[in-house]
Amino acid sequence: MRNQLTYVLLILCLFAGSMFVALPIDHPVWLEEGLAPGPDTQRDIRELTLGLDLKGGTQVLLEAEITEDQPLPEDALNSAKIIVEQRVNGLGLAEPTVQLQGETRMIVELPGVKNPDQAIETIRSTGQLEFVDLGGLPVRPDDFINTTNRPNAVAALQEAIDAGEAAPQSIPFPEDLFETIMTGDILQAVVATQDEYSFWQIQFDLKSESSGDFFTYTRDNIGEVLAIVLDGRVLSTPVINAAINDNGVITGNFSQDEAESLAIQMRYGALPIPLEVVDVRTIGASLGQDSIDRSLQAGIVGGALVLIFMVLLYRLPGFLATVALAIYVTLNLAMYKLLPVTLTLPGIAGFILSIGMAVDANILIFERMKEELRSGRSLRLAVETGFSRAWPAIRDGNLSTLISCAVLYWFGNNFGASVVKGFAITLSVGVLLSMFTAVFVTRTFMRSFLSGQGEKLLSSRGLLGY
Repeated sequence: MRNQLTYVLLILCLFAGSMFVALPIDHPVWLEEGLAPGPDTQRDIRELTLGLDLKGGTQVLLEAEITEDQPLPEDALNSAKIIVEQRVNGLGLAEPTVQLQGETRMIVELPGVKNPDQAIETIRSTGQLEFVDLGGLPVRPDDFINTTNRPNAVAALQEAIDAGEAAPQSIPFPEDLFETIMTGDILQAVVATQDEYSFWQIQFDLKSESSGDFFTYTRDNIGEVLAIVLDGRVLSTPVINAAINDNGVITGNFSQDEAESLAIQMRYGALPIPLEVVDVRTIGASLGQDSIDRSLQAGIVGGALVLIFMVLLYRLPGFLATVALAIYVTLNLAMYKLLPVTLTLPGIAGFILSIGMAVDANILIFERMKEELRSGRSLRLAVETGFSRAWPAIRDGNLSTLISCAVLYWFGNNFGASVVKGFAITLSVGVLLSMFTAVFVTRTFMRSFLSGQGEKLLSSRGLLGY
């Protein structure tokens, strides 16, 4: 009796804790700091993390541009992911997501983005900024040029020379190779601002260790053109009017979005590898809210029908199972916040399917228990035998489901199918929790009733549903 009371208290404490996490309320700072991905940060867990199909936004699938004879450098994709995360955070979006998919792909989710095209360009652009000496040659803004800092262009030029292709018409790029004086690595702080005429410009500060070299060059080349080049495209061709010591300004025909995008790219540095946009999906916010509303309606109706079915068919055990099911739902919601799990429409489908599996586990147990009661066993023995005989079927069925979830997760993680991955995560979490609630929670409740009523319940066949 004392052991059963202890178990019931533990279950109630677990239910209260999961309810506290699941409710959309303010949580203690220590909890949000403990769940944060890094030090000195917090993670807001008031609301569930919703996927783009539920709250609207844009999903971009990027792939590293590599050739067969050019293997992907070690950790290059991880480094690119960090830079992309910094750029995405610089856009000021709420809860953006950047995930690696396989060995060469990356998924970026941008919830609530207003200008998807500009955001995509901000993310995928290599962002290699160069200060280039034009050597007196006529170059205009928006022209594409080859520089000494772009190894692919230099390698292509050398390959053409080695092959003896000296004729200008046989070389598929400009023959002029311009000298890179400095790169964007010398920049320390970059911000997009407006000048006194309301034209957008980029203000930058130089790192102290690089300012001396830049000062020397600009001092010795006053009156010369110093082109500012991004990813091979000339942004502007300003004339050096004075020596630049520790800060400067980049001007051009920038819109606000272009200036802010360029500032973000310059601020966080160049990508170590070029990224190609493979797929783009955009979902409206109104469609996402409609999906949430319909999912809630379906969940409420389906849950009510399941509860009615369980109580009508199994009476007291069915009622105890519905209480365990309520605990199960609360535990799931709490786990979604703690892990965290990004909830999508397929994820909701996985959650609802796991509820059905939790109910199925209880049905297996109660049917076994009915068989034992009909054969004349005592109530206590029928309960224990029902649980023990149903356990192998529950275990094997859930184990096979978990194996399927592992395969689906691997597929989604390696082939960019995030919807499949979300389904696998919610279903696997639900299956694990369903085994806990069906085998431990429901069993504890049944044993507690037996401790209080004992064999008196046998006289009420209607109460036990057999």
